[in-house]
Order: sequence, then C-alpha cells, then structure tokens
Amino acid sequence: MGQRKAGPSTFSRWPGRDSLDYVLAAMTRSNSPKRWHPPDLRRTRRPLRVVGLLAFAGVLGLATAASAATVRGRLEGFRLLQNPVWGEARDPKNRGYSFREPVPTVRAEFRRLYPHIPKELCVALLAATPQKASPLAVPIKVGGGRTSVVTVVVVPGTKLVFQNTDSFKHRLYAVGLKTFTANDMVANAKREWTVPEAGVFEIRDELAPSLRMWVVAEPRVAAIGHPTLKGDFAVSTDVPGEYTVQAYFAGKPIGPALPVKIEAGDVDLSKTPLRLIDERAAAKAAKDEAEPSAGAKKP
Repeated sequence: MGQRKAGPSTFSRWPGRDSLDYVLAAMTRSNSPKRWHPPDLRRTRRPLRVVGLLAFAGVLGLATAASAATVRGRLEGFRLLQNPVWGEARDPKNRGYSFREPVPTVRAEFRRLYPHIPKELCVALLAATPQKASPLAVPIKVGGGRTSVVTVVVVPGTKLVFQNTDSFKHRLYAVGLKTFTANDMVANAKREWTVPEAGVFEIRDELAPSLRMWVVAEPRVAAIGHPTLKGDFAVSTDVPGEYTVQAYFAGKPIGPALPVKIEAGDVDLSKTPLRLIDERAAAKAAKDEAEPSAGAKKP
C-alpha cells in the first residue's frame, strides 16, 4: 500500500483557525508584511460628529449646572417625630394590638420608633410669589404598605400618577374629596390625579388602613427635596431671589422657617441646622416612650 500524503487536518481547514489559536494568529500577523491603507472617510466622519455632539451636550450640561444654585442644609430632631398612624395604633380604643414589649436592657432612645425621613419628610424651597405648576407629572409608587413618598409638597395644578407595584389591588382615595374617590387599582395599574387647589390632602387606602400619604399644595413652592437618613438635604433652583426653607412632615410644616437669599452660587446652611423639635418636647417624648404602654407587661 502506498503511503498516504499528509494533508491539512480538519482543524487546519476550519475558517476560524486563526481566531481560535491566539498564539498562531499573533505570529502570522507579525511575520506578514505591513500594508498601508488609506483612511475611510466615510467611517471617520460619523465618530467625529458623535464626539462633537457629545461635547456640545456637555457644554450645555455645564451651563445648566452652572446656572442652577443648590441650597444644602441639615435637619436635627427628626428622630423624635411620630407618624400619626403609630399614635392611632397605640391607642387601646382602636384595638391596634401589638406584641412589642419594652426591654430594660435596651436604652429608651433605641426602643423608640422614628420615621424614615427619605420618604416621610419633605423640604420645600418657598418663593416670595406664587409659582407655575410643572408640566411633568410626579410619579408615586404604591407598594409594600406605603407610598414611595409619604409627604410631598407641590404647586396646585400638579399631576400625580399613582402606580400599584404590589401583586394585589389597592383602593386609594382622598379624605373628604369627591374628585378622588376609592377605585380599584389592580397590579401594575396607574391612576392620575391633579391637585385641585391649595391645601392639604390626605390619601388613604380602603384595603390597607395603615397606608397614608399627605399632599401639601403650596402655591409658592419653587423646589423640593427629601433628606437622607442622616438629615442632610439639598434643593436647587435656577432663579435668584429670596426664599424660605420649610420642612413638612405628615402634611404639616415642622420646625422653623429659615430664610435664605440665593444669588450666584450655592448656599450652605449646614452650620445652622433646622431643629425640628425643641428640647422640652424631646424630653417628654423620651419619657413617654420609656414608660410601658397600657396593657403591656412590665419587665
């Protein structure tokens, strides 16, 4: 029998051989003569246009950021605020039973409930004159027994869009308002509502009594912000002038109003924090929380 000539293997005939064997591909490219190819202008123009547009957008962004002024500040005493829902549940007449019992080894300040201020507290920047309502709607998510923000301050005429993020339905309604009555909201459903006039509107749910939200309609509100867990807040505006910083909790103004003058740059109010509750109220709240509630077992 004649000897069979060695031919290219199946792997060597595979079109993707060079792309799979990286070492062989690198050696082949290094040994092959280099050839100069003229640049394809059709391919280079488009990236240049994209870079130009991005640069122009960056300039616009810098200009917008430069024209806007930010008021930064800090809140104090917010841990002593109590949600009205907690007060109602604590009243024995409402039969809001709880299995929580005071633990003597834990300090009273850590046994006391305190609000989640990124949702429950809103800081508003109030102008001297009435403002126009924004054409953009304010999204409000309903899920987990709460709304995405519990207190929000808007200009009358602002549209709110509620979205049910739970797998079950909700029946939201505004207390004492005929234009926003209870209606079924199935999972992922949305419901729009425009704030009719100045005032405070309380939103509840027929199927979840503990779900409560407050909408404060204030004609002079120019900007709002929600603080961090540490109490830091920031509100921005691009219109210089004299303003007032006011915090809102459970639909009511809380703490003193702090005047501020905005001119060309940012304003830092962290050296004079907004004290939401005075010392006497703080001491009384701490004493009430340290004492066992009615019906609880004494340690």
